Formats: sequence, C-alpha cells, structure tokens
Amino acid sequence: MMKKILIALSVVFMLSFSVLPLQAQDGSSYKSGIGLRAGGGYYDIIAASFKTFVTEPGAIELNLGFRPYASVYSGYNQFNLSFSASYQHHFPIGSVEGLKWFVGGGLTAYNTFSGNKDYSGFGLGLFPTGGVDYKFGNIPLNVSADFRPTFAIVKPDYYGYSYLSYSRFYAGNIGASVRYTF
Repeated sequence: MMKKILIALSVVFMLSFSVLPLQAQDGSSYKSGIGLRAGGGYYDIIAASFKTFVTEPGAIELNLGFRPYASVYSGYNQFNLSFSASYQHHFPIGSVEGLKWFVGGGLTAYNTFSGNKDYSGFGLGLFPTGGVDYKFGNIPLNVSADFRPTFAIVKPDYYGYSYLSYSRFYAGNIGASVRYTF
C-alpha cells in the first residue's frame, strides 16, 4: 500500500513540472525552484522541495521528506515519511535585489514505520511559517531559511510515552533549502 502511495506522489510531483508556465525572469526573481530542504523537524530531516509562485508575492512550497530513527530504548528502528504543503506570502527586504521575507502556513502529514506496531503510526500537523528567501542574480539558484513550529492534530500513540515525548506543540522545526530555479 505504501509503495502505491509513494509512486502516486512521485507521479503528481513530476507531472506538476509539465503544467508550469514558463515566463521570462530577471536575474533576481524566479517562477519555480526544485531542490532539497534540510531541517530539524520530528517528521523529516531531509526533503525534496518544490516551490512555485502562484502570484507575484504568493508561493506554494511542497516537501516530500523522511527521517530515520535508531532507537536505543525500543530496540526497533523507525522511519518517518512525510508530505508538507505551505502557502508563503513574500515581501521585499529593503533595496537588496532577490532578498525577500515571507510568512504563511501549511499542513504536514507523516507516517512512522517500524517492526514494532507500538512505534508505528500516522500524524497530521498544522504549522505557521516564516523565513527569508534569496535568489542569486547571476545563477539559477535560490536559498531560503524557514521556521515551522508545528501543532499536532493527530499524532502516533507512542509520541506520548516514549523517548519521543512530544507534546501537541513542537517548536524545533527550523530548516534551510537550496533550489535550482527556472
């Protein structure tokens, strides 16, 4: 079942590139970007990142990520697979071309896989987001940093009694992204 979900998400992700309109860009702006996001979230530590602007200031960012756990307490290894989507509204920062700050919000869904059913489960969370975004003027490269404190709506059972004793609020999700722009 999980294999079918991964294949479907991959197909949707790849097909999204075929429907994106191409437009002329100046050196410090971009329409879309694809790359990686590294972060400190409990549901992902590395993610594929796709960001596209739907209006001049508004962008949608999609992340497909994972996080492995090697548990010394349970004796079982765990693996999180997650999908996150957020809307970001951008504002220029002073006179620095290509530099913007953004605010917005999003949703994340993740599943923890383990050989022990007590350490497996589905989670769903909402997060506000804010950060900075910079597009280099002379190369097709974008970097960004963001903060995503996450509020759990649904969390796996073990999150309440194991070494992963997260409350319904997790403030440590800070990330950095690098994307090829087009």
